[in-house]
Amino acid sequence: MNIYDKLLKKDAQLAVIGLGYVGLPIALEFARKIKVIGFDINAQRVEMMRNHIDPSQELESSAFEGCDIEFTNDLEVLKKANFYIVAVPTPVDEHNVPDLIPVQRASETIGKVLKKGDYVVFESTVYPGCTEEDCVPIIEKISGLKMVEDYKIGYSPERINPGDKEHTITTITKVVSGCCDESLDIIAKVYELVVKAGVHRASSIKVAEAAKIIENTQRDLNIALMNELSIIFDRMNINTYEVLEAAGTKWNFLKFQPGLVGGHCIGVDPYYLTYKSKELGYDSQVILAGRNINDGMAGYVAKKVLQHIIQHNGNVKDAKVLVMGATFKENVSDIRNSKVADVVKELKSFSLNVDVTDPHASSDELKHEYGFALAEKTANDYDAVVVTVPHNEYKKMDDAHFASITKPHAMVADLKGIYRNTITSRKYWSL
Repeated sequence: MNIYDKLLKKDAQLAVIGLGYVGLPIALEFARKIKVIGFDINAQRVEMMRNHIDPSQELESSAFEGCDIEFTNDLEVLKKANFYIVAVPTPVDEHNVPDLIPVQRASETIGKVLKKGDYVVFESTVYPGCTEEDCVPIIEKISGLKMVEDYKIGYSPERINPGDKEHTITTITKVVSGCCDESLDIIAKVYELVVKAGVHRASSIKVAEAAKIIENTQRDLNIALMNELSIIFDRMNINTYEVLEAAGTKWNFLKFQPGLVGGHCIGVDPYYLTYKSKELGYDSQVILAGRNINDGMAGYVAKKVLQHIIQHNGNVKDAKVLVMGATFKENVSDIRNSKVADVVKELKSFSLNVDVTDPHASSDELKHEYGFALAEKTANDYDAVVVTVPHNEYKKMDDAHFASITKPHAMVADLKGIYRNTITSRKYWSL
């Protein structure tokens, strides 16, 4: 009996290592079909999940109901599994160099619990070759087992979009790969248990790793083009969103928009590809150009605000700015790699007084991660308001609201254009 059949009969267990935005939804989905162990090194998070609370605030408590799952941070419990899915984060450091420490530590954990006949599938975003060249040696050094001969390994990139209730693990085609034909077949069948949209069998682990990288690199470059266009159109005194609306009437025009590019994927993944590319002797040009544009948007926005304040307020140090939105995208609590933090940092570097609000973000997390907290209350005399993220709560606000919290000469910087043709009593600007 193979491992797939054992999982179906609950004679074997599947384990998910790393229960964040990606890992927890995967674990719960599988737990509706088979026995699952949810493993996380954070004991506090484990306890929350035992009480049907998602630490990432993405899932309701009802998502835990009807699930055959055991949450743990104990390696002895983890050893009971036979099929391991690794879903730990893969960030970049302050120099935009891939930080493989989380995935390396996960590999060490796997090495401590791995047994003959077990399967390991990595979902963490990595550069092509990382699974076989970086993770496998760690696993084999600790376990003493050999890939293919003793255990099987595969890669299946995560495609979960935080905050997106339509495109979920079950509705997005799953790319799968394995170290041999047998492993590919088993891994595909296991994921087909939960992925209604079906699976795509990649020809190799490297191909699957590369596919994930270029998905987000493509989006990053398209947004970079929009950001560069917005800079050009601003100098022409043309509203970018009006241009995009007009151009979008053509059937094959791709409807991307300008904005801050952060989060744990789009603003990070391209650096994994360019890092590996440089290691192999090729310096990326187009990809890094897009990254430079997008990473520079925070400074560009801050300078536009500063210019307005200098023109209308003689003393910059007395000026007050409200930044609305701190998460990396709308309607989520995730602040990882939020470029709003860069906007705040740039504004403060000009000695401006900055308040930050966000209906979804945690003030404590912001303080810990970026050194600033959410304002306890807002003022009524801001010189500028920067709306960075189009939360649903913000979309309900109107011209009267902004008039009530700002000085008559204030500017409303609406980065995503949600108040276009709405703000009339104050200076309006958007990307």
